[in-house]
Amino acid sequence: MEYVVIEPDAVSEPNLRADLLDTWIAATDAGGSVGFTAPAPVHLVAETLDLALDRVAAGKDLLGVLHNGERYVGMGMLVSSNSPLNPHWRTVLRVMVHPKYQGGGAGRILMDGLRRSAVELGLEQLMLTVRDGNSLEQFYGKLGYRVVGTHPRAVRVAEDDYRDELMLVTDLT
Repeated sequence: MEYVVIEPDAVSEPNLRADLLDTWIAATDAGGSVGFTAPAPVHLVAETLDLALDRVAAGKDLLGVLHNGERYVGMGMLVSSNSPLNPHWRTVLRVMVHPKYQGGGAGRILMDGLRRSAVELGLEQLMLTVRDGNSLEQFYGKLGYRVVGTHPRAVRVAEDDYRDELMLVTDLT
């Protein structure tokens, strides 16, 4: 498994979009907390992916991917803000690994790669949010992230199922 940064001019690389869309749909359908609930609304996932790839192509955000030698099987983004007050940190967003490749350290490879990319960009801090109830804060805690806030009932995954959103931060310096 190899971590690769997709350069802005390589966003249109053959198979990138198709592989990432397949990964996102599979992760959603497996119950992953990646912005949608199962069953994955394919057209909405595709629209969201296209918007994210447009930001990468424009040089606004960084896209890190996992490649297994045959296809792209994971992704994560370092998303910038438009504020001139916080160029020293980015939001980690859209972190996912295809379910077929989970459990063997792929998530850690992806997160370590994103951290290296952030350091290379000269960033001082990374922030991410997770949906409570999946123990993701434990995974990220092992990578140096700490919970700094909770937004109660921020995510509604079903009509009567609300989840807290947890904000985690890690320092890079």
